[in-house]
Amino acid sequence: MPVLEASGIRKRFGGVVALAGAALALDAGEVHALLGSNGCGKSTLCKIVAGVVRADDGRLALDGEPVAFAGPDAAGAAGIGVFYQELSLIPQLTVAENLYLGREPSTRLGLIDRRALRAAAAQSLAAFGTVLGGRVDPDTLVADLSADQSQIVEILKVLAGNPRIVIFDEPTAALDRNQTAVLFAEIRRLKAAGRSVIFISHRMDEVFEIADRVTVMRNGQTVMTRPTRDTTRDEIVAAMVGAALVTRNEGERRAPSNDIALEVEDLHAGKLSGVSFKARRGELVGLGGLHGQGQSELLRALFGAAPIRRGLVRLNGKRLDAKGPRAHMRRAIAYISGDRARYGVFAIRPIFENLVLALLARDRPITVAKRRREREIAPIVTRLNLKFSSLAAPVAELSGGNQQKVVIGRWLATQPAVLLLDDPTKGIDIQTKTDLYRTLDELRAQGAAILLHSSDDEELLAIADRILVFNGGRIVAELAGDERTHFALYRAAYVTAYTDAAS
Repeated sequence: MPVLEASGIRKRFGGVVALAGAALALDAGEVHALLGSNGCGKSTLCKIVAGVVRADDGRLALDGEPVAFAGPDAAGAAGIGVFYQELSLIPQLTVAENLYLGREPSTRLGLIDRRALRAAAAQSLAAFGTVLGGRVDPDTLVADLSADQSQIVEILKVLAGNPRIVIFDEPTAALDRNQTAVLFAEIRRLKAAGRSVIFISHRMDEVFEIADRVTVMRNGQTVMTRPTRDTTRDEIVAAMVGAALVTRNEGERRAPSNDIALEVEDLHAGKLSGVSFKARRGELVGLGGLHGQGQSELLRALFGAAPIRRGLVRLNGKRLDAKGPRAHMRRAIAYISGDRARYGVFAIRPIFENLVLALLARDRPITVAKRRREREIAPIVTRLNLKFSSLAAPVAELSGGNQQKVVIGRWLATQPAVLLLDDPTKGIDIQTKTDLYRTLDELRAQGAAILLHSSDDEELLAIADRILVFNGGRIVAELAGDERTHFALYRAAYVTAYTDAAS
C-alpha cells in the first residue's frame, strides 16, 4: 500500500486548468522523481499534497486513508515536509533561528533554550559542513549567506522537522557537484530509514542517479510512471513534451568572428583577483568551476552592478567607463540572473510591466506606448513559449519556471550586443532550455558576445565555445575544442587551483 496516493486530482485557477486528473503513488522508502515541463502542474500537485492549495476534485490518501489538509500546518503535523524553489528564510534571523523557527527548544520556564537551539543547529549543519564553504555556524545571519549556502540551510530546515515524506522541488538548483553529492547521501539516509521522497529536478542525470521511479506530467495530467531502470532519457523527454526534442548539432553553429567584442585586463572586483580574458563577437564563453569562485562577481561587475577596484574593460575596442547598470544597458549590455527572487521579477506587478522593464529603463520614454511595446515583446513570448492567462496578470500567478522565462524574455527584448548570463536555466524545464539555446545561437549569429555562468556542467560542455574555469577568484584553466570534457572540467575545478597553491 502506498504511503501517499493522489488520484484524479483537478484544479483550476480562474480560466487556467492547472491539473486535469493528475495521479501519483509514493511507496515507503522510495525516492520518486516527478518530472514535467514548467506549467505542467507538478508544483500545484505538490502544493495540494502539502496543504497549501485545495484540490477542486480528486482523492488524496495517506496510508490508505482519505485526507484533506486544512493547511500547511496540518500537512506538517501528518509528517509532510516541503522544500520549495522559492526560499522561505528570514534574512534578519540567524541560521539556528531559521532552522527551528516555530519549533524552538524551551527551558522549564517556557523561554527559548538558546544553548539547546545552537547545539541542534550545529548538529544539522555538520552534515554539510565540508561543502558549505566559508564559515557558517548557528549564529550566522542568513542575510550574510551566499545563494548555495541559503539553499542548504533551507533544505536543513525541512529536514529538521523530521518528516516521513519529503518533497524536494529543485533542491540542487544552486548547489555544486560536491554539495549535491552530500544532499544525495542525506536522501539515501532518509530512504534507508523508511522515509519517502518526491524529487523534482530538470537535471536528468540526477534523476537516474537518485530516483527509484519516475512519474511524468504534461498539461496537468500524469502521462507516465515507470521504474527508473526501465526507461531512458529520450523516453522521459518525449513524455514530457509530447514528442522527441530536436537535438542541437554543434557543427551547424556559426564560428565566432575574429573581432574582439569584450576585453578584460587584470580585473579586481569582489573576490576577483587579476582576471583577464577576451570574448569575440558571436562567441559563447562559459564560466565554470565550483559555486562562489568569482563567476557571479565578474558578471555583476561587467554590468556595472558591482564596483571594480582595479582593471580595464574594453567594449568593441573602447574603454568601458560607464557607471551603473543603466549606463551599461545603453551600451547594449544585458544581465540575466538565475536568482529571480533577488534580481528578477516584481511578483505583484503585471507580466507586461516585467517584460518591458529593461526596454523602459534603457530608453527612459516619457510615456509608454503599450501596443508598440507589446509588438516588441511578442516574438520573445512566442519563442520562449511563455504560458499565462493575460499580460495584465501578476507575475506571481506564474510557475517558477515561467517567472524565469519572463526574466530571460525581458533582456532578450533589448537585443544585446553583450549578454551576461548568471545561471539562467536554474529551475527551467528541458524544452525551455532547448528554446533558450536556440535563441542564444541566433544572438551569436547576429554577432553578440555571450558570457554564461552555469552550475550545470552538462550545459557548459554542450553550448560553450570555450570554458573559463574559476577557482578562488581567478581563472585557473581555459578549455576549448577537444579539451572540453567532463574530466578536464572536473580537474580544473577541483585540482588545478590546489596544485598551483601548493607549488
